[in-house]
This record gives sequence, C-alpha cells and structure tokens, in this order.
Amino acid sequence: MSRTPLLAFNDKGIYCEQADVYLDPWRPVTNAIITHGHSDHSRWGHQNYITHHQNVPIIRHRLGEINVTGKSWNERFTVNGVVFSLHPAGHIVGSSQVRVEYKGEVWVFTGDYKTEDDGISQPYEVVKCDTFITECTFGLPAFNWLPQSEVFTDVNNWWAENRADGRTSILFGYTLGKAQRLMKHLDLSIGKIYTHGAVENMTEVLRPIVALPPTTLITAATKKEELLGNIVIAPPSAHGSPWIRKMTPFVTGTASGWMAFRGARARRAIDKGFVLSDHCDWYSLLDSIKATGAEKVICTHGYSDIFSKYLRELGYDARTANTQYEGESAEMGIATESENDTAA
Repeated sequence: MSRTPLLAFNDKGIYCEQADVYLDPWRPVTNAIITHGHSDHSRWGHQNYITHHQNVPIIRHRLGEINVTGKSWNERFTVNGVVFSLHPAGHIVGSSQVRVEYKGEVWVFTGDYKTEDDGISQPYEVVKCDTFITECTFGLPAFNWLPQSEVFTDVNNWWAENRADGRTSILFGYTLGKAQRLMKHLDLSIGKIYTHGAVENMTEVLRPIVALPPTTLITAATKKEELLGNIVIAPPSAHGSPWIRKMTPFVTGTASGWMAFRGARARRAIDKGFVLSDHCDWYSLLDSIKATGAEKVICTHGYSDIFSKYLRELGYDARTANTQYEGESAEMGIATESENDTAA
C-alpha cells in the first residue's frame, strides 16, 4: 500500500497533512508557511502566517494586519512531530526555502530561488533532502545568465549614454526585489535615482533590512527638467501610462530573464532589454538539484514538462505538479501588476 506523501498538492496549495500546515497556499487556510512576499506566493486570508522575520514587514505592507510569526534562518520548529525550518532562497530579500522533516524523511520546497548572490538577499543555501520541489520558470537550455556584474556594466553604460544625449532613463523592474536590486548596483556618479511611488513605498519598507542608495520620489511637483539625465525606476505597469509620458524625452529599458528571448523587447515596445532575473537559469537549476542529493524532484511553475522530462533522462524520479505560482511571467504582460502589488 502506498502511504500519504509528506507533502501533497491539492486545490489549496502544498499540504503537509501530518502537521496540518500549507506551504504558500493560494486559497485561505488555517496555517500557512510563506516563502516570500510576491503576491503569487503570499496571499491574503490565512488565519496564521509563518515566514522569515525579514519577510514579516514585507507581507504586512502588502496584506495589512495579519497574524504572522517570524522565524530565523535554520531555526527549527515542530508541529505535531514534523520539523520545519527556513533556509535562504536568494530570490529576493527575506525569501526562504522550506525544509520539512518527519520520521527521517526530508523534503525541501524552494518557492522561487536563484543561486547568484545579488548583493541584497541572503545568498542561496544548499539544503540536502530526499525530495526537492523546484520551480522551472526558466527551465530551458536557452536561458543561461551572464554574471550580474556584466549586466550592470551594460545598464550603467546605457544610463551614461542617455545622460550625454540629454534624455531621462526609465528602467522597469518589479516593486519588490527587482527594483531594489537595480538601484543597489547603479553608478551614482552618473546621476540621481528617481522612483515611482510604488517602488519608493516598498523600498522604504526594505531600508531597515538592507542598505540601499538614496532615492527621490517623483511627485506632482517634480519637473521633467529635474529628471533629464537621471534614472527613474518604475514598475512595468507604468509603461505607456500618462505618468510616464510627462517625462519626455526619455529612453526605456527593462530587466528580465525574458529579455533572453529574441523579440521580447520589441513586443513590449521597450528601447533596451537587460537579461537579469531573480530566478535560476537552466544550468543553475540542474546544479542546485544535484547539490541537494535528492532522488525525487517535483517540478512546478515554468517549463516544468520539458525540465522534468530531461531530469528523468538523467535518472531522477521526476514529475510535475500544477500550482498557481507565476514565476516571472508577469514581466511580459502575461499577468498584471497593480501599482501597490508585486510579481516575481
């Protein structure tokens, strides 16, 4: 007889029956462990939230006064005999993997993750396990990221060229994670960083957690002459809005893993695309799985069918599972982001 798996996928989320706890549930539940603050992983309506303490102010900013408990990295807590702990995922500030152990069996749920140290998030930690639940947002061999130092050299050169031409640089990045990663690595000898209100609000939440450069909020009183030669960080939802049209002359850029696809920039009517993702590329996914020592792999959002098929060819016991996580799809307009919300 087959026994109930330690973690199972149902219509509410990833469920640990033994502990009566869900991981990143997408429907209201009693007990939820939340990996990070993006809206597809942290949703409103749960009775009790557990997350890393860095993520507590983030989800409170987004969800309001919720009943939330913060945990430290590697802090073990037990629910009905099941031992849980949170480990750095490297995706955004406060993002965690969830380790689940019961009677000697260990599962790890990654949420979203990346292995490159971005300079603002706690770097990804390899966690040994028997079963590994991994995202596959960029699970195709075509996705092979350059080191971020090279990407930011391109970003800063682009900004400097625009300044020399007397134009404002507008760089799109999601309000939680991508926007702060961008501002952290901008060269302030070129000019000042201005922000859209949604970006500024989230950045203020994160300033007590991570060192970030000074930014200036754009208000109704801001004159476009003040912006010339400087850089504006805004959410993708601002593209094409009346807010942005007041900044003429400007040049637009976006930072996303999807910029690796030829034609993606043109479809978004963006002047410049930078390949920069807060998710693993194909090679990082494979390296991460190998490092865990897991024999069983469950592939969730992204190119899960292709990626799991390849894993089976490598000898893994790999399968797919359906979830409501979006990965970085919203950056290409597949999903939308409100000015006060975020997507990965």
